[in-house]
Parts: sequence; structure tokens; C-alpha cells
Amino acid sequence: MPGSGRPPRSLLLVKTSSLGDVIHNLPVVTDLLAHFPAVEIDWVVEESFAEIPRLHPGVREVIPVALRRWKKRLWSPATWREIGAARRQLAAQTYDAILDTQGLLKSALIARQARGPRLGYDAAAAREALAARCYDAGFFVPKTLHAVERNRRLAAAALGYTVAPQLDYGLPRSSAGPNRLSAVLLTATSRADKLWPEGHWVSLGRALASRGLSVLLPGGSLAERQRAERLARQIPGAQAIPPMSLTGLAELLAHARFAVGVDTGLSHLAAALGTPIVALYTATDPGLTGVLGQGWFRNLGGRAEPPSVQAVLTELVPFLPPRPGQR
Repeated sequence: MPGSGRPPRSLLLVKTSSLGDVIHNLPVVTDLLAHFPAVEIDWVVEESFAEIPRLHPGVREVIPVALRRWKKRLWSPATWREIGAARRQLAAQTYDAILDTQGLLKSALIARQARGPRLGYDAAAAREALAARCYDAGFFVPKTLHAVERNRRLAAAALGYTVAPQLDYGLPRSSAGPNRLSAVLLTATSRADKLWPEGHWVSLGRALASRGLSVLLPGGSLAERQRAERLARQIPGAQAIPPMSLTGLAELLAHARFAVGVDTGLSHLAAALGTPIVALYTATDPGLTGVLGQGWFRNLGGRAEPPSVQAVLTELVPFLPPRPGQR
């Protein structure tokens, strides 16, 4: 228990969203189990991302919440029944530690529903300073660190250990290799200003297809599927992949030769799996939230600096098959 000198036997992690943030929290589970092998770890997460913590074998129970959906239907009796059921589930046992690595008021209030010492960022480190008032103890972690390292440092400070230099997301490692002939292009993201021009995707896809690679274009929403279909029609042999679960997408990425993606959670998933990934940034700075993996990865571009097709192809040279006729 925190401050007792005894290792925790049970711990609740609170990291609800978004997809990339949830993926960034996976190394915390690995770190905790490395220092406390017997600890049982539960995780509160937004229902649409619940598959991600379930991919880590060290997570005992996933407790889904539906804050996004509940907010839209706040006056529905069904919503309040679901909220009540979630509160009862959170309070069903007493944890040795409850760790909120999100640092928002909403996540802190979720932590307040569980029983046990509540730990999180202090007011200077939390994304929303008011969240720190909900914890029994707060810890300072510099905001200048990458999001993955902030999560890891917070857990280490709260539970009393030192972060190891090795980064391990705890997921089954990618089987990507020279025998894999699929390239996954992750063209969809949550904001229009994060998109890469469709003409760039077509040029990239054609260059990859000319090297004998099969280009795969996942799409979830209607707009994303329509974009994938438009691109597939212009790239020889390309396939627009129908909507898949996050588990299915993880398997798709794990078996790809490499992936190229915009600023989206799936790019972080590729990095977490160890699949080679080139991440493209057009509206945000990748310094604090770019992809960070155990294997090969590159972050290209930045705020108002979209990378060129040639820059992407240059980075991918080590992974491209020989041109037809070459050895």
C-alpha cells in the first residue's frame, strides 16, 4: 500500500480515453507487474476502447464506462441505471491503490467512486488542476515529458519504484518481417486538419504497389470508408478494409510489413505492437504525443508542416522489397 512499505495486492488504473492515451498507459501495467508480480490490476476505460487494456495479459478486469454516450443521453432513465451499475462495480472491492493517470476532473471523479487510496498528478502536473483536489496524494511529473513517460513516472512516484529504461507495452509482438507483403495505410483521424492530402496517399500507395506490396486501407465511419474506397480505386491492387474491431485491427497491424498513419490512435497501436510505423503530423507537434515504440518508428512533420511523399518513402527504404527485376 502507498506509504506502508508493503507491495500492493490490488490496484485500479483510471485512464478512460482517448485511444492513443489508453495505448500510452499500457506500459504502466508492465512496469507495475515487473515490480509487484503478484498485484492484480483492474482498469477503468471508455467502453469504445475497452479492447485495448484487454490485449494486455496483465490486466485482470476491465471496467467499462460510457461517459461520451451518457453525456448525450443524460436524462434517460437507462443512462442513470448504467451509471449506478458502474458505481456499484467500482465500489465492489477495496483497492490498495487507485491510480488516475489521466489527470482530468472527469477521471478524478471516477477514481472517487472506488474504494482505496486515490493517487494522481499534483495540481502543477495534472491536465486540469482541479482534479488534484480529488486525490489523497498528488505527485509532480514534468509536462515536458512524452505522454508515455509521464504515465510511467507517475506510477513509479505513486508506488515507490524507479522506472526502468526499457519500454514494454505488454502486447504480443508484431510478426512483421521481409516475408510480409502488406502495407497498412491509416488515413483517418479525428480532426480534418490532421489529415494528409488524398493525392499524397495515392502517390504513396502507387509507389508501394509498384514494389509488389499489397496496400490495405482500413476505415471505420462512413466518411472514412468512402475515403478508403476512393483511394483504393486509384492504387493498383489496394483493398479498402471494412470496419473491424480494435482487436481485429491490432491483428491486421501485427501482420503487416509496415504501416503509415496520420495522428491517430491506430498509429500508436502499430508502435505498441512493434510494427514499423511512419506517423504523419500536419497540425500537431509530435514531440510530446508522437508515436513511441519498442521497435522501429518515425514521426514526420509537425504543426503546419505536412511531410512530403518523398520524405515518407525515404524513411521506408529499409522495408521496401526490391523492384521487379532486381535482386
